[in-house]
Amino acid sequence: MSQSSKSLTLPTNRILVGDCAMLMRDLPAGSVDMVFADPPYNLQLNGELMRPNQTRVDGVDDEWDRFEDFASYDRFTRDWLGAARHALKDDGTLWVIGSYHNIYRVGAILQDLGYWILNDIVWRKTNPMPNFKGRRFQNAHETMIWAAKSKDAKYYFAYEAMKALNEDLQMRSDWTLPLCTGAERLRDGNGQKAHPTQKPEALLYRVLLSSTKVDDVVLDPFFGTGTTGAVAKKLRRRWIGLEREQSYASLAAERIAAVEPAAEPDLLEVTSKRAQPRVPFGQLVERGMLKPGTMLFDPRRRYNAKIRADGTLIAQNHLGEHRGSIHQVGAAVQGLPACNGWTFWHFQEGKQFAPIDVLRQKVIAEMH
Repeated sequence: MSQSSKSLTLPTNRILVGDCAMLMRDLPAGSVDMVFADPPYNLQLNGELMRPNQTRVDGVDDEWDRFEDFASYDRFTRDWLGAARHALKDDGTLWVIGSYHNIYRVGAILQDLGYWILNDIVWRKTNPMPNFKGRRFQNAHETMIWAAKSKDAKYYFAYEAMKALNEDLQMRSDWTLPLCTGAERLRDGNGQKAHPTQKPEALLYRVLLSSTKVDDVVLDPFFGTGTTGAVAKKLRRRWIGLEREQSYASLAAERIAAVEPAAEPDLLEVTSKRAQPRVPFGQLVERGMLKPGTMLFDPRRRYNAKIRADGTLIAQNHLGEHRGSIHQVGAAVQGLPACNGWTFWHFQEGKQFAPIDVLRQKVIAEMH
């Protein structure tokens, strides 16, 4: 499929064949929620790479990864990043993945264009290609830059979802995932890799879940064999794929057509604590869920505080007497600048010893 004129509607769930920069400029301004880009790495390879047994390494030697010099690569990078900026919503984000060959040049240019870097993610490969010549460290990672359109953008981040994926610990900026292998790796009619740099779906799953919502529009300007589209369809995100090679576009279309989206869309909705209704602690006291004079404790029972009728707490320890909100008193007894009182303070009711957040969640559930 190709797009020859400016479209008034967004061509979602379609692959457009052509120059990605031109196609992105033809999209309505500020129309996509996220861009995921896996551009040519400009690997600068000289000659064939051979294994010790003299078999040839199946690397990247395609015409689309060849540039005359750094200046021509920089012009190419500035062109597509500028076009992506046109298509991206003001509060949207951009992900770009690369290797040491290109990621530093890409990072400098996106900063020059006004993007604001939020994180750099290190994708640590569990099964990287060996360094066959033994003259350098084994190259075992790639880098992803996650950037907002501007410093003041109100970008989306599914913090709780990422924490849940990581066994209730904050998701770190180093991700350990395997390369695309086995049945997931697309092959041509001769059994060879259909695309030399096909990314694993697990990588795109984490990217999309972290920074998009159901029905958001995800744009991939270097669509290749369609990993972004396949994962977007599974997660019920809308997608737009741009690809200049018709052979890759055909493979991607066939691949995505076979994908079954989640049968129960509600299971794809990620809840955010920040989006929940605000429930003041005093409301729990007003409703009799906790009474004035009730003693609260920290998880290890090192500190305690009494509830006052107005929903504030009073506590005493070696640092003195403390009065204030559940957050203020929680911080004060520990000698810390801040504290989440909802998870710090616990109540005892019979054999139940639980954080007061349990009671807040009951109130929130009644609001829905």
